[in-house]
This record gives sequence, structure tokens and C-alpha cells, in this order.
Amino acid sequence: MKYCSISEASAKFNISESKLRYYEKQGLLTRIERDKAGRRLFSEDQMALLETVLCLKNTHMPISSIKQYMDWIEEGENTVELRLEMMNKHKQAVLDEISSMTDSLKGIDFKITRYSERIQNRKNGEEER
Repeated sequence: MKYCSISEASAKFNISESKLRYYEKQGLLTRIERDKAGRRLFSEDQMALLETVLCLKNTHMPISSIKQYMDWIEEGENTVELRLEMMNKHKQAVLDEISSMTDSLKGIDFKITRYSERIQNRKNGEEER
């Protein structure tokens, strides 16, 4: 099995080594092996789990919920239904946030258009309204 060092994992996912250590301390990454010098070794499975953790974190899932999800993975096959339910709820929360952000973006676009028009009018010597 291939292993990555903490610096390799950090580089691959563009996150700090301290964040990786924090995730391990919070119980989001378990069973991290260590070499004889005590350095963390991330297996291919751990890298896949880390990718999942980052996906959930990047979509604003709270650490406590990610921890629950990772615990269910550790528990095994009997928690698949719970994991599916959690993912469905989280997906809906993400979709709701996207919808809200899209609505807010319309307001920002409106302001950008107004300010661009005002600047153009100023350049053309027209009076502001």
C-alpha cells in the first residue's frame, strides 16, 4: 500500500499541515499510522476519507456532523442508511444555500450595473441622478 507524508497530503489538498493535525485531533481522521519516527502516514484509504472530510467542510457541514459521519463509517455497514440520510439532508442544505447565494448575487449584479452606469455617465460628462 502506498502512503503519503503529512506534507504530501497537505500539498495534494492545498491545506496546512496544522489543519490536518486538527482534523485528526477532532476525530475526523482516525487510524492514521505513524512511521518509526512518529511521523503521520496517510494511506490511500485515509486520503480518500480526507477528501470526503474536505468536501463536507467546504460545503459548510459542521465539524460535529462530519465527526458523526466519520464515526458511522467506522461502525461499518449497519450505518449506511444513517449516512445516506445525512448526505441527503446535507445536499438539500447546500442546494438551499446555493439558491440563497444566487438570489443575493442578483442584488450585487444590480449594484455593479448601477455603479458602472454612474461612472460611464460621469466620463461622458452627464450629470448624476
